Amino acid sequence: MSAETSVVTGIAGRYATALFELARDSGALDQVATDVAGLGGMIDQSDDLNRLLRSPVIAAEDQGKGMAAVMDKAGATELVANFVAVVAQNRRLFALRDMVRDFRSLLAAHRGEVVAEVTSAKDLNDEQLAEIKAQLTSSMKTDVQVETAVDERLLGGLIVKVGSRQVDSSLRTKIQNLRFAMRGVE
Repeated sequence: MSAETSVVTGIAGRYATALFELARDSGALDQVATDVAGLGGMIDQSDDLNRLLRSPVIAAEDQGKGMAAVMDKAGATELVANFVAVVAQNRRLFALRDMVRDFRSLLAAHRGEVVAEVTSAKDLNDEQLAEIKAQLTSSMKTDVQVETAVDERLLGGLIVKVGSRQVDSSLRTKIQNLRFAMRGVE
């Protein structure tokens, strides 16, 4: 087992590792990475796709047909389309989002990069992303890839997660901490 595989575990990690090794060994790592990133974006943006992935009442065959249509429409490589078909056949589509995340982690480790997950209350513009990336690259002393997510419940601020470390400067957490502190004053 290669060194990259130690950064992921569980069902999603095993599937992501298989896809990563197939892509690496066939020399299609960059194209597969592009397809996986596109798949991750579709999962993040489509409630209907999420229902297809997570519904236990949809037959595996129907999920497979649905995902095949999605992969065809997205123009995915044969390797990624076949991978998703196997995931559907094995009734593991519920973990596809985690497989995408783990694949990205393996790719980052392979390239010597660090992945930072940044969650904000609203979409960050290019200037803000560049500043966050520059700060993280400076503090981590290595190239950092920034993956963003939006969670409006944060109200403001950011949650930055790099590996097992997390910095939560969200307004929601500050208000919760203030409420907790005020309980002790009563």
